[in-house]
Amino acid sequence: MEEGVRRWMVDISKWDPHPSHFSFALSLLPFHDHSSVTRYFKMEDRKRALVSRMLQYVLVHDVLQIPFPDIVIKRTLEGKPYLDCDQFGLRFPNFNFNVSHHGDYVAIASEPVCLVGLDIVSYDVPQGETIEEFIQFFSSYFSSLEWDNIVNAGTSNEVLIEFCRYWSLKEAYVKAIGSGLTEGLNKVEFSHTRWTNISAKVDGKVMTEWRFWLFELGDRHCVSIARVHPISAAMSYKTTLKKVDFTEDEYRLGLHLPNVDIVKLGVEQLISILQKAFDSKHRG
Repeated sequence: MEEGVRRWMVDISKWDPHPSHFSFALSLLPFHDHSSVTRYFKMEDRKRALVSRMLQYVLVHDVLQIPFPDIVIKRTLEGKPYLDCDQFGLRFPNFNFNVSHHGDYVAIASEPVCLVGLDIVSYDVPQGETIEEFIQFFSSYFSSLEWDNIVNAGTSNEVLIEFCRYWSLKEAYVKAIGSGLTEGLNKVEFSHTRWTNISAKVDGKVMTEWRFWLFELGDRHCVSIARVHPISAAMSYKTTLKKVDFTEDEYRLGLHLPNVDIVKLGVEQLISILQKAFDSKHRG
């Protein structure tokens, strides 16, 4: 079952493709995915969107051995991706994944039983705003304890980093259940020991069915990963899952699977894998 747990990351900061090369990479994806990339005006946003889509197809193929032409990835109304493949007897019936991109990085995480949420945050603020002005806009999403920890973290830069870490965890929580809603996030309070042994409470009650991890990612980025029982999924996402009811033993096994190391991949590596699949399909 551990083979269903994946953590992949791509650094796109040094990928500066010629327009023709970018178009070629885009052509390797199903046509219906093209608009999700080209709808962005800035090339940096297009790069993130393209690499995100490539990661999803390569990971699904790698874990489940589904031929690329047969991989169908859809999204809920809230934007959470899911695999639609009833025709295959999957080795992990509840296989699910989540993607995130911000700053220099694009990442994907998957789980065989539990739901997974993933979020990357770059330690940057919009131009024209001070750190204090930027974080103040989000104050209502934090508990009083969390907010005290943020504003008393030290220098302005340390305040920003503390804010980004808490925000990354909250986003991973929302993305795991697929709700798309940030309302009531101030009631979800995170505790940690130097950002390890992370736990969360809702209205003061410890959420024992959750697991959280946070890691520093390269230069001035962090990534958070959340894992939870499928029964916690938002209704729109729950309907996409193949299995929600697990025995206590099955669920505990999934909840306590090791959180594997993050594997670094290159953009050209993804393009090469997809190109081979594309060529194989057309030869066939």
